[in-house]
Amino acid sequence: MPYQKNKDFHKLLEKVNRCFENDLPFSIYRKPLESQVIGVFQSNDELNSTTNFEEKGFVFAPFDLKDNATLIHADEVVEVPFSIEDVSDNHEVSTTDLGKDHHLELVKKGINEINTGALKKVVLSRKIVVKLSRSPEEIFNTLLKRYPNAFCYLFFHPKIGVWCGATPETLVRIKDEVLHTMSLAATLPIQENSVPNWGSKEIDEQKMVSDYVKEKLVNNLIELDMGKAESVRAGNLWHLKSDIKGKLPATTGIKNIINSLHPTPAVCGIPSLQAKDFILKNEDYQRTFYTGFLGELNLKKEREANLFVNLRCMEISNGNASVFVGGGITSASNPESEWSETQNKSKTMLNII
Repeated sequence: MPYQKNKDFHKLLEKVNRCFENDLPFSIYRKPLESQVIGVFQSNDELNSTTNFEEKGFVFAPFDLKDNATLIHADEVVEVPFSIEDVSDNHEVSTTDLGKDHHLELVKKGINEINTGALKKVVLSRKIVVKLSRSPEEIFNTLLKRYPNAFCYLFFHPKIGVWCGATPETLVRIKDEVLHTMSLAATLPIQENSVPNWGSKEIDEQKMVSDYVKEKLVNNLIELDMGKAESVRAGNLWHLKSDIKGKLPATTGIKNIINSLHPTPAVCGIPSLQAKDFILKNEDYQRTFYTGFLGELNLKKEREANLFVNLRCMEISNGNASVFVGGGITSASNPESEWSETQNKSKTMLNII
């Protein structure tokens, strides 16, 4: 890309590099379909957290909220334009079958649990560790170019580490007492010049998620409008998505909404408490911030939030990238198909590395 056109963005990356050198926390990000990159910078290395979600800054929360949600204080906020001019570095990577047997057994265990009636759905995931040959700034730059429809971010705190990603899923957006969220479920690989052919498993899974989100929110909102399910594209994958909108009463705080929605059925399962318990006991790694949430918190005005589910992400540490992928398991799931789905999802991040 021509340097001149994005020179402010390059200055932002230089600031990011200084933060890495001086162990100062920050997050830089671009919201879906926008042409500005925003940076939230903290002036010291303190590890701040939020439990009531009334503070101002950038929140980075784990899958299990028993672990505190980290907050980067907005000591400095920078906004710069970013234009996409070159996506020619797109290339396909090959995947391996490393870990396949373990994941197949995990999926079978999940199906068995569903068949007992204890669960309706559970989202099971795995971690892939690969060597890294690019800097976090280069990876973020590529994410911006490759995934304009996603929330793309690069996060750093010296006491947590480096994370980046391009997530397609909104947790919640609240502005002027109006709430927006979505139910996102089902996955199919994109085939050029064709529309997705959704089967009953995918359609039922998406409806299950929509019904569950509606049930969780209906008592917190004055009005609730559920949109119809539509096919949406995220990288090299199709998903089914329903937009959800409602009016937030003055008595309902952001914390109430987060507690109602997180973790979503799209990353945890139904019922959420039982699914979460199954995940924590049976996945062979700790998710930490994968399938948590992140984004702006009261940055411009009180009672405003723009939060996204931390999907399609990686953790960068010691020259390695840990990529996380998962899928929704129902009674209609096939273990081999679920493995293939995680393979397809892994390419979103592996293609960047």
